[in-house]
Amino acid sequence: YEISIQGPGGHSWVDYGTANPVHAISRMITIFAENLPPPTAKFSFNFGIIEGGTSINAIPVEARAKVDLRSEDPTRIDQLATLLAQSTEQALSRENANADSGRVAATLKEIGSRPAGRLPANAPLMKNILSVDLSLGLRSVLDCSSTDANIPLSLGLPAISIGAGGQGGAAHTPAEWFHPDGRDIGLRRLLLLLGLELGM
Repeated sequence: YEISIQGPGGHSWVDYGTANPVHAISRMITIFAENLPPPTAKFSFNFGIIEGGTSINAIPVEARAKVDLRSEDPTRIDQLATLLAQSTEQALSRENANADSGRVAATLKEIGSRPAGRLPANAPLMKNILSVDLSLGLRSVLDCSSTDANIPLSLGLPAISIGAGGQGGAAHTPAEWFHPDGRDIGLRRLLLLLGLELGM
């Protein structure tokens, strides 16, 4: 989701007390983080981008934040989206109540959707990959994540995302790394799985 908060802007000294979009968006993030639902289903959130302002001595006319909401349960994502809207409204109300002049307003829009899905444990595709791993002496680790399998799974089609060998870490940071040790086993794993799926 992207949240955009707009206000009249102004000079930090002359217009002190004017409703401030950066203050409002900061408050919205705090309200959201402090009012999360109980963890009955796994979920995560991340405010990964926060933008706003043009100068240290100018009250901004706009502030924006982009947040990533995830869960294994589509109902939980809906709950988080509702909490996001409520948190935005509360933050606007507080900023406007505290301001001497001007008002802030917000827009909230969905900018992407990755529907959730799950492959049944008894699915032939699951049995095949586990059989391949057993034959290669690999220990399978089943997990859920955001992958290219999301869309077909959400449509009721069998799909998985599998590792292709190698080791890595520090994902999505400047220190992210990859080493190709074991890449040959990963490729053999993929070919064996394709063979089973094609009935070869």
